[in-house]
Amino acid sequence: MDQNVDDDHVLTEEETEELIAKFDRESNVRHFTGIPDIIIKCLLGIFAAYVFWVTLIATLPEQVRRCAFIGILVFIGFLIYPRRKGMKRIKNYIPWYDYVLAVLGSGSFFYYIINFEAIINRAVLIQPLDIAVGVIGILVLAELCRRVVGIPILVVAAGFITYAFIDGFSLRRIIHQLFYTTDGVIGTPIGVCSTFIVLFIFLASFLEKSGIANFFIDLANSVAGFTAGGPAKVAVIASALEGMISGSSVANTVGSGSVTIPMMKKTGYKPEFAAAVEAAASTGGQIVPPILGAAAFLMAEFTGIPYLVIAGSAILPAILYFTGIFFVVHFEAKKLGLEGLPKESIPKFLPLFLRKGYLFLPVIVLVVFMGIGFTPAYAACIGVLSAFAVSFFSKETRFSPEGFAEAVTNGSRNTIGVAVACAVAGTIIGIVSLTGIGQMLIASLTSIVNNPFFIATGSSLLVALVITMLTCLVIGMGIPTTANYVIMATITAPMVMRAGAEIGVPVPLLAAHMFVFYFGIVADITPPVALAAYAGAAIAKSNPLLTAVTATRLAIAAFIVPYIFVFSPEMLFIGTTPLNFALIMITSIVGMFNLAIGLEGFLLRKLSAPMRIIAIAAGLLLISPSVINDLIGISISAGVVILHVIYYRRVEKKGPIRVPFSKK
Repeated sequence: MDQNVDDDHVLTEEETEELIAKFDRESNVRHFTGIPDIIIKCLLGIFAAYVFWVTLIATLPEQVRRCAFIGILVFIGFLIYPRRKGMKRIKNYIPWYDYVLAVLGSGSFFYYIINFEAIINRAVLIQPLDIAVGVIGILVLAELCRRVVGIPILVVAAGFITYAFIDGFSLRRIIHQLFYTTDGVIGTPIGVCSTFIVLFIFLASFLEKSGIANFFIDLANSVAGFTAGGPAKVAVIASALEGMISGSSVANTVGSGSVTIPMMKKTGYKPEFAAAVEAAASTGGQIVPPILGAAAFLMAEFTGIPYLVIAGSAILPAILYFTGIFFVVHFEAKKLGLEGLPKESIPKFLPLFLRKGYLFLPVIVLVVFMGIGFTPAYAACIGVLSAFAVSFFSKETRFSPEGFAEAVTNGSRNTIGVAVACAVAGTIIGIVSLTGIGQMLIASLTSIVNNPFFIATGSSLLVALVITMLTCLVIGMGIPTTANYVIMATITAPMVMRAGAEIGVPVPLLAAHMFVFYFGIVADITPPVALAAYAGAAIAKSNPLLTAVTATRLAIAAFIVPYIFVFSPEMLFIGTTPLNFALIMITSIVGMFNLAIGLEGFLLRKLSAPMRIIAIAAGLLLISPSVINDLIGISISAGVVILHVIYYRRVEKKGPIRVPFSKK
């Protein structure tokens, strides 16, 4: 955005798209008009038709299905994504070399399809032509990845491939592994992407086109807009809801932030805080059931745990994440003396819900169909149909032919980035499988974790978790969540489980993978590369680094809760009863309350430093599921609140008195 734009300016649709493209490479696409635009939309429509045809009707060999999926996307990708950002401004222009790359890249994958049986029969004895085609396919895919996703993931993949050469594997063997088997480019990640993820992307596109995002903002306004610092709470609730349909932290931040950030600034929040609230809440959208981030589908494939179980286990961590942000926002508003929005400007909840509540039906349909045994793919297809059907309940949301076409093309376009990242991540898995480097890395990390000192002090599991967290955050600086999860689930998740076994604290498979999943997501708000925070800062005109630091503080639950559910899997609804789970939820929410007042240093008035420390300690005890911890935490929490209330009332009536740990 230009610096001369008014600070409280609500972004137009064009400005929103420009800002998303600045921080989200996947949105940096060429612009077409006239006949070229029609041709591109037809290609995107053909891809969408292929996806639904393969899911609902066709039965193709897995290699053929995956190759066709990538082949079509590679061809479209080079037509849509320019070599560099500035070139997208030239409308209807595609340089000759992009046509060449589109044909070569797509042709490589369709070469495999045409010669499928012969290549399978040749096994590892592929011919020179096969090798040449495989090399071209991988190099062209890498170039598309550079344009759509970025360079960091290519650096990681190149490092693994280089290791394979150093380890003595021939070009023939490496290309066979990476291009012609289901352990490489067309491996598990692209298999999951082409089966599940793509359909949920289409579902999100149809939901978004139905106007559900605006409904979420209105709904959040009706619930919290009138309370102290209302706009910030609206941002938290709206982003949590919008996260169910958006897999991009940046897109979520800009989409709802273009409305909520100016509102927060008008209310009185500092620009850094306003941007941080939106970024933290939008990033957390990827952990909100029932539609989690794309990596959750990979988790289901890697672990063999049903997706619905994974989504169910994410309920309490998601509640704690957003509860923590909500409490901090509330106490920040109280500390600054901020008020809510005028009641006359806020929609009434019941009339709003009765008028537009039907927009929730596709999500309900999705959960119901998965719950009765349908695969996520079929449930997503039914969800898409229901999103289209319910749009006709009102003129405001009804799909026009143009709207339907836009939903289809947006879904196809949004698939390219995720698919390319999954394909490149597949090369990493292929090299790990070929060379055994994964076991070597696990063994090396385990040797560090199993240091005699760590074993003696019983801290080896904690050390393994810290190493995993830091690695996720570092890799997540330049790699999408899906690819980050693939790498870390392959290398560090087994290390975490092994470290737990060494000290007699078994770590469930789901807990280990959820730990990786969480820290892959929060990399989007963790300095120094925090794209969601920087996108929010661009809207708020705030300091990007300070915004990222503030967002990290707001998302403190994301840095605490994963450690808790590794040591206490009951938080993920593992090995516990509904009643016990409800008690854990209640005490954990009280714990987040204590963390919030400790971090903000405010309840009814400012808290002293010792009192803040005590409140934070009580919060940590309450979040950790344990009867003893809960009793101690509740006692301390009650003591903090009682002392503070007594002090507050005496100050209000008679002036300050000395109370232990209280602010004079």
